[in-house]
Amino acid sequence: MKVKAYNEKGNPVYDQEGELVCEAPAPPMPLYFWNDPNGERYKAAYFDVYPGVWRHGDYVMLHGDTHGVTFFGRSDFVLKPSGVRIGTAEIYNQVEKLEEIADSLATGQNWEGDQRIILFIKLAEGYQLTEDLKNKIKKTLREKASPRHVPAKIIETPDIPYTLNMKKVEGAVTDIIHGRPVLNRDALMNPECLDYYENLEELKN
Repeated sequence: MKVKAYNEKGNPVYDQEGELVCEAPAPPMPLYFWNDPNGERYKAAYFDVYPGVWRHGDYVMLHGDTHGVTFFGRSDFVLKPSGVRIGTAEIYNQVEKLEEIADSLATGQNWEGDQRIILFIKLAEGYQLTEDLKNKIKKTLREKASPRHVPAKIIETPDIPYTLNMKKVEGAVTDIIHGRPVLNRDALMNPECLDYYENLEELKN
């Protein structure tokens, strides 16, 4: 397969972290999605970031000397703890039904050779993030979703970043907690809230 690692400008890079792409068709690629007659969902899933080039949704490094590939984790909004794919919406659909939660954001943190789920929550007015509330959130996800959906860390945040058209920005938070630059701050409705996510002590252990 004609795989490369692209930087944010769409240029191939070696020996540095980039997006895993495939520059030519390959047999394992799906041809279309069910119930997607115009192919819009299919194109949005794989071809929106680098037009005409398949973006797989993983951060990798291609090594110039060995041509080996190191995987660092997902670059899209799919979590993959212990290799199990979990959509962030599956978490939001359960957590945001709780009266104590005003909003939430889930992301994956690369940790000890795997990925762990981090759940940031914005509390509804009048509530505090107690151990009882953390246990309630975990119990809800375990029973209404699955044990795989239970986050390793639940952290209170004053605000959740959104784009101007009101989409949560998991990618920006993921970049920050892994020390990568955020390139789309101008597209955010509340970019100042990203400062909170830098150098969080809770994510160091």
